[in-house]
Amino acid sequence: MKPEPVDLLIIGAGPAGMAAAIEACGLGLSVTVLDEQASPGGQIYRDVRLADPQRLAVLGADYQAGLALVERFLACGARYIPQASVWLVSPQQQVHFLHLGQARTLHPRRLLIACGAYERALPIPGWTLPGVMNAGAGQILLKGAALLPAVPVLLAGCGPLLYLLAAQYLRAGVQVAALVDTSSHADLLRAWRQIPAALGGWRELLKGLGLLRQLRRAGIRHFRGARDLQIEGQDQARALRFRCGGDEHRLPAQLILLHQGVVPNTQISWSLRLEHQWDEQQLCWTVHRDPFGETSQPGVFIAGDAAAIGGALAAREQGRIAALGIARQLQPLAAAQIDAQLPALRRALARHLAARPLIDALYRPQQQNRIPADDVIVCRCEEVSAGDLRHYVDLGCLGPNQAKAFGRCGMGPCQGRLCGLSVSEVIAERRQVSPAAVGYYRIRPPLKPITLTQLAGEACLDRSQEHP
Repeated sequence: MKPEPVDLLIIGAGPAGMAAAIEACGLGLSVTVLDEQASPGGQIYRDVRLADPQRLAVLGADYQAGLALVERFLACGARYIPQASVWLVSPQQQVHFLHLGQARTLHPRRLLIACGAYERALPIPGWTLPGVMNAGAGQILLKGAALLPAVPVLLAGCGPLLYLLAAQYLRAGVQVAALVDTSSHADLLRAWRQIPAALGGWRELLKGLGLLRQLRRAGIRHFRGARDLQIEGQDQARALRFRCGGDEHRLPAQLILLHQGVVPNTQISWSLRLEHQWDEQQLCWTVHRDPFGETSQPGVFIAGDAAAIGGALAAREQGRIAALGIARQLQPLAAAQIDAQLPALRRALARHLAARPLIDALYRPQQQNRIPADDVIVCRCEEVSAGDLRHYVDLGCLGPNQAKAFGRCGMGPCQGRLCGLSVSEVIAERRQVSPAAVGYYRIRPPLKPITLTQLAGEACLDRSQEHP
């Protein structure tokens, strides 16, 4: 059977991908959405359709709000393929993916990357010990399986997710031992110039203040301006040691959740050799794109946190704007009708992004938590320390790609997702240049594991092979 043409292929069924699919289908485009998860929602609305009332109450109103978006997406007419793992996107926009163990391909007229973000690593002494996880992993367990910690949990790092997760754990009856915050009142003073513009996003600011009030009312110990974090233990995390206000603290803990913000998932965009830039405010690589989200490669669009961190509400608007931009290219006769919708969407997007510069300034990860001491592991897969990287630079290593040749850094199962930013910054610090001058890993396929048997059986996908 000859494969049916696909106007738009979307990678990712999070807020940006779902909103784009709804908009594009409403404009008459044929849309296919690939997503690794078994149900739509992305990380922010993970398994929202499957959550019982108790879990919905624990996770809060923002999580519950995703249910309406998911239902609209499932009813919009887009071909939705869950449990689809993209392992290659070619420069010709041919998308290769695994679905239920079978290798398939699609060649759409336009491609939208909406694969979201992942957590920035927090490489401190002891971060590889059992009993230490990312805060996002704790939230995934809560959303996806209703799993809660059986022991008191200690949260450390910076960023709004720490406050949100602490409040969710409190509602679920979990004991929160302490919140060790690396941000401080001094960060607020340095960010004061951002406050007037951030008032346009007053709703988001009020939510953050409300979370802090909940934690204070619950009597949670909250340390601000923590420095020199290190986790004690041999075969298991035993305690978190840090300095705060000139004093040294040691908090016993068997479960420590770390977090210092999220960064764009750029694996696909780097593999396509799209134009990226180093964002000094968000301390990560972001993807260059035009006002509609089209990248340096014509026909390839990007929306949501996969391009730059803006949050779920901004991602929705960016997805809709990208869909309109794609429709303008594929349906030029409807350009006037499409353009009429843009001003309202752009105003909504500006409103949702208004508080972002303030958030970026308030929760800027500390340099010592991004560029660790010599004895701290940076690449967990290959057990490469920051000291190893500095030694490679002294021997002539100029960037992350050469670091692979010197010591296999970034060549493990995660393919650099966890260590990539840390490696770039450690090398940049040693060379005394900007991370922009150092660059990032050269990402090559396969982006996800695939067997030779699966590759040999690859075929084009048509509607007869669609997942029910």
